[in-house]
Parts: sequence; C-alpha cells; structure tokens
Amino acid sequence: MRAPRGLSRASAPMSTQWLRRRFLHRVPSWGRDQSKGRGWATCLGDTVGSRGPQACGRAESASPLPYRRPKFLRGVGATPRPDTYLDPQIRPRPVYCPAPDRSLPWNTGYAEVINAEKSEFNEDQAACGQLSIKHRELGDDDQEWMILCQEEYVTGCYWALFDGHGGPAAAVIASNIFHSCLRGKLEDVVEGILAPQPPMHLSGCCICPNDPMFVEEKGIQAQDLVIGAIEKAFQECDTMIGQEMTATGQSGGCTALAILYLEAKLYVANAGDSRAILVQREGMRALSSEFTPETERQRIQHLAFIHPRLLANEFTRLEFPRRLKSEDLGQKVLFRDYNMNGWGYKQVEKSDLKYPLIHGQGKQARLLGTLAVSRGLGDHQLKVLDSDIDIKPFLLSIPEVTVIDLEQETQEDDVIIMATDGLWDVLSNEQVAQLTRTFLQDNRHDHNRFSELAKLLIHRTQGREDGTWEHSSAGNELVSYDDISVFVIPLHHKKQSSRDS
Repeated sequence: MRAPRGLSRASAPMSTQWLRRRFLHRVPSWGRDQSKGRGWATCLGDTVGSRGPQACGRAESASPLPYRRPKFLRGVGATPRPDTYLDPQIRPRPVYCPAPDRSLPWNTGYAEVINAEKSEFNEDQAACGQLSIKHRELGDDDQEWMILCQEEYVTGCYWALFDGHGGPAAAVIASNIFHSCLRGKLEDVVEGILAPQPPMHLSGCCICPNDPMFVEEKGIQAQDLVIGAIEKAFQECDTMIGQEMTATGQSGGCTALAILYLEAKLYVANAGDSRAILVQREGMRALSSEFTPETERQRIQHLAFIHPRLLANEFTRLEFPRRLKSEDLGQKVLFRDYNMNGWGYKQVEKSDLKYPLIHGQGKQARLLGTLAVSRGLGDHQLKVLDSDIDIKPFLLSIPEVTVIDLEQETQEDDVIIMATDGLWDVLSNEQVAQLTRTFLQDNRHDHNRFSELAKLLIHRTQGREDGTWEHSSAGNELVSYDDISVFVIPLHHKKQSSRDS
C-alpha cells in the first residue's frame, strides 16, 4: 500500500508494509456477522489465547486482522460462543482481569466486560506498555525500529482505550498500531523535547535572527511538541486504519482515549466519548471532555455552511427544538445556527423541513441520523443509510489533549480512572470517585487492588451482585448494556517504571 498522502516514501515515518509485517498478521475469514453483513476474520483461539495464523489455516494478505483480546489478557479464559449463552435476562456477564502474575505499567489495574447483545464480540480494545524514544536516522523505509534500545533518549508509558462501533475492526487495528504511530511522531521531535527551549530548526541552524525570539514570544514549550506529536499520531493512525480497512473490505470506526507519560508529565488525549478522571484523597478532576454531535454542534454546522454540498440537499444544518412538520410552515419557531450560542426565531420555510444535520438529545443525538460521536478513528466508508452521503467529512480524528504536571509529590491513593462510555452512562464522576476512595482505603495491602477496583466499578453497572442482566432488588439502579473497559492508573507507582512490562 502507498504511504499516507502528503508523505513521500522516502520521508514517511513508517510504512504500511512494515506495519503489516510487524503487527497485522493475516488469517482467512473464520466467519461473518450476518446481522450486519460485514465479514470479519476471527480465530476462536485468538479471542484470549495466542494462536498464530497456522491455527486457522494459510495466511492471506487480503484477509482482515484477526479478532483478539488485549495481549495482557491472554490465558485468562475464553469468552463462550454466543450460541452457548443462556437467556440474556439471567446469563452471567463475566468480568475479565489480567492474571495476578502479569504486571502492567505502574501496577495498573484493568477489567473489561462484554454486555451488549448488539455484537457477539467485545467492541472495546485496550493497550498499554512502555515507550522508549530515540533519535531515528532516516533510511530504508521498511526498517524496523526497536521499541527498546540501549541508546535511548527518553522513556515513557502509555495507556489507550478504543471503543469500536459498527464492529470491532477499527478498534483492533488501532490497538495494534497506535503505539507505533505515537513513537514515530515523538522520535521526529525528540531533540526539541529535550532542549531547554524548542529550537526553530531541529538541525541547529538559525536562518533568521528573530527565530529564537519568535519561539520565546509564542511561549512554545517542550510539552507543545509532545501535544503536536500526539495529534499527528492520531491522524496517522486514522489514515492507516482507512487504508487497512479499504484493502480488506472492512468498515466501522472507534473512539480513542490515550494517556502518555513523558518527562514527568501526563498527556490525556481524547477523541470520542470515553472519559478519564483524576481521583485524589481531597478531590476529583475531569481530564477529558466527550465529543458528541451535541457538544460539537457549532463546528459541524459551520462545516455544513462552508460546504453545503456535504448535505446533498437532504439535510438542514439549522437546529430546531424538534423535527419540523408541514404544519409548522409559516410559523416562527426557535432555531440556532453555527454562529449562535443563544436561540432566535425564524419563519419556517420548506427547506427547514429537511432532516436535521444533528437530531436527538443526549445519548440519542445522531450526526446525519447515523453516528452518536463526532470524533474518533475510522468510519472512512460510513454513509447515511440508503444513500451516498459520506459522514467522514464531519468527523475529526484530532484529540483534545490535557496536560498534568507530576513533578509535585503524589499521594498513595491518587489514581486515574479511564473507561469507555458504558461505565459513565451509569456512574457519575462523583460516584466513581467516592467508590474509588472507599475501596482503596479499605484495601491498602492488596497488591492486586487496582484491578479489583476496576472490577468493582464494572460490577456497580450490572444491577445485581451476581452480575446478571436484571436490575437490583431495589429497582432503582441503572444497568449498563454496553461493553465496558476500565484502566485504574496509580500515580504513586510512577517511580516504579522499571517493573513495567
């Protein structure tokens, strides 16, 4: 496949051929999700085990990446086949955690559960590990750069959650290649990151005498280079997902939430509706914002204003309190356009009766009547049902990045909870923070307490204590029917990175 657009093969930071060989091993299609009409290669042993392509047959270059769970869950136990499930009202929903002897970076805790009946697969994917960034000499485009090396400049850690929609394909690919995209982009700017002040030219030249002054006046810092590298990594990952899924005839997308620890700073990057919060003994802080059609209404409306052809004369960009009917013609009704934070009135015209660009409220809000998120990776092939209207132009792969300085001393129970939206649909930030504080105080001497906390948070979304689909006996607790993945990252363990896996 070709290098991403805008990059020559000589200058591309990595090639899709290299990524295919390094990560995207092929196996023939095991089955097809008939309900969605999407083919998805699956090898049963790869759902939690480590079976190579030979376990399913001869490798084929045009077959999709095999579905599998995160590497750190290998050997924990296989999820039963859908046809072996009991009645959905009473069947248990097992929660999976890494084996006690498999330590994640910083002794991080993790748990996941598949809840939804919409898919036979868990559409969430998780990844974490250590990143060692070194200067990379430009050379053969297919060179394999080592993750760990002796002459490293800087070492960090990362954690990532990818919540798939339209199938698990995009999330699986992202979990396999995102860290390579991130490492490559950081390697491009590592000299600037380590400099007292980022230079105008990484080569050390000073073409214009005002170059250092420009950098100083703009207040450009090392963390700005890291943020830029993260943003470019998201973009590159999105491009490569599009290339891979086009080549294999797949479709779908995923949201992405990633945390990078580098040079005593945490970078929380979010593109989608997953969420991360910082829980401390004395307080709680939200580290990310959800991106939905509602929260990004003005950006989406403005894009439709600039490029009305994207609406294909089938949608109206204006927002109304409800879908207008023919009876509303000639009436003055409330509306909002891209340049409005408040509301105004307009006389309803025939064009206002078209389907709204953004329709619905809250979790029910949909972009072009189709998608519930406005940022993420993938969805290159996504179209409005029974039409040729593309949705991708309205989606952003660029994350919002929040920076936390960890130079100050952290307390023992300071943790970050990052989870996919299935958790936050049921529990508020405050509820999660309170559960976290109480549990950690009561379990100080349990080495596996962070994974046990992740399990507890998931169990609190399952209604009954036995983890069945029914509501609690009190009848007033919400139950999540979405897949959930949770990382619990203890900040006090950051100095123990030598134990990272």
